[in-house]
Amino acid sequence: MPAEVVDAVVIGMGPGGEDLATRLLRAGLSVVGVDGRLVGGECPYYACVPTKAMVRAAGTLAEARRVGDLAGSAAVTPDWSIVAARVREEITDNWDDAAAVEKFEKAGGQFVRGWGRITAAGEVTVATADGERVFHANRAIVLNPGTAPQVPALPGLADTPYWTNREAVAVTEVPESLIVMGGGPVGVEFAQVFARFGAKVTVIASHLVPQNEPEAGELLAEVFEAEGIAVRGGHGTAVGHDGSEFTVELDSGDPVRARHLLIATGRRTDLTALGIGSLGLDENAHGIPVDDRLRAADKVWAIGDVVGHGAFTHMSMYHSRIAAADILGTSSETAQYHAVPHVTFTDPEIGGVGLTEAQARAQGLNVRTGFTKLQDSTRGWLHKAGNAGFIKLVEDADRGVLVGATSVGPDGGEVLAALTLAVHAEIPTATLRRMIYAYPTFHRAIEAALDALPAS
Repeated sequence: MPAEVVDAVVIGMGPGGEDLATRLLRAGLSVVGVDGRLVGGECPYYACVPTKAMVRAAGTLAEARRVGDLAGSAAVTPDWSIVAARVREEITDNWDDAAAVEKFEKAGGQFVRGWGRITAAGEVTVATADGERVFHANRAIVLNPGTAPQVPALPGLADTPYWTNREAVAVTEVPESLIVMGGGPVGVEFAQVFARFGAKVTVIASHLVPQNEPEAGELLAEVFEAEGIAVRGGHGTAVGHDGSEFTVELDSGDPVRARHLLIATGRRTDLTALGIGSLGLDENAHGIPVDDRLRAADKVWAIGDVVGHGAFTHMSMYHSRIAAADILGTSSETAQYHAVPHVTFTDPEIGGVGLTEAQARAQGLNVRTGFTKLQDSTRGWLHKAGNAGFIKLVEDADRGVLVGATSVGPDGGEVLAALTLAVHAEIPTATLRRMIYAYPTFHRAIEAALDALPAS
């Protein structure tokens, strides 16, 4: 069939793809956006936005339960229907992207619902419900496929009604009991949310939040224990479902049983479906290799999760700016990854930027660390107030700059902003020591952590 000629085709209209396509439209290019899922991607429908509404609701319950220790008395009665209605009606439009599609088309873009793949140099074929459409892109093809839940190949699992994050976001009733398989951000956030609404929750994970400093996982495990969330080490080896209850066999002890099972064991991208083999790229790789301007091949760019520098919306948006400018020839900015921030929205909130201590040592750096708690652990009332947390700094002693930092505690992600600036701009720790930190704030703990760094 004859190809429709345009300036650019964007495969994958998640946050980064949507943003990049709009930037190209504003510059006067003709752009086709392609996606078989929802425009806006995982973030507004199944991840960042709806889950943070759930976290906020669960946090409100936790705060109300602290009234007895701090301010008087209060009766707390959880009601998940309020949360479910907000997610469905206000946040996701019942998982309908009509408004997002309309916005893109009003900006001048052409949206095609379907699955795009590269079929030749400069050519994208889209499989739609009405058959295939072929586009020739004169200026650029951009790959932003995002990721889908990665489900382990455990015996018995495939035939059960397990959840991923997509099903968990859409529940209208709190599960009576829940097994969460996986200790990463998705798993621990859902575990705490549902537990605070009354579910009996067991998390199966060797470590909690393993991408962070180990102290973060240790503190979160203490909090989970205090909130009645069980954490079982080891790995699942098999899954059974008898029609009403799941059984997960473990390699580390007795099996775990619950009414529901949430799989939160990572994310994946099907590179084969993108047709990158036609570009000479490895379809069996874990991601698409790109240069520092996100170029994957001649007139082909890749952005977001598939590039392999963090499956974060903010990373996709960062890539979008750089790739769009490169396509348009308006900037020579290159991607840098020494100060990538990330936040897990548990209570306490866990923020990290740059390298962990272990990562810095693995790179052969002369490492010094500074660590301080947000409170003296012997003063129990501070724990009751929900103020547990810490700051950890990782310094390259040879250069006298921070290469990594962790902020755990109330608003840990907000406190992380100052640390992200320090790591990104390579501000000397001597300069950070001379700053004035407002009292009484949580970010003032940065000063205490700096004081804890060993002297040169």
